[in-house]
Amino acid sequence: MFGYQGGESLETVTRKKAYRTAARERWNFLTSYDLTTVKNAAQLSALIGGRSSITDAQAEGEVAAWMVGKQF
Repeated sequence: MFGYQGGESLETVTRKKAYRTAARERWNFLTSYDLTTVKNAAQLSALIGGRSSITDAQAEGEVAAWMVGKQF
């Protein structure tokens, strides 16, 4: 999701960096390493749910709302 996969265009890499920065601003308990290991929205939701005091359903809702309009 946020990690590099090799062979990606400069535009894609720049977009992923911006999304990673935005995610760290939204969920300040996430590290850069955390985000580079996330492969999909389900993993991001699980990470957020596990590190915060919200339910899994709330974490999924936050991630879904945050992802609106973003291209991964």
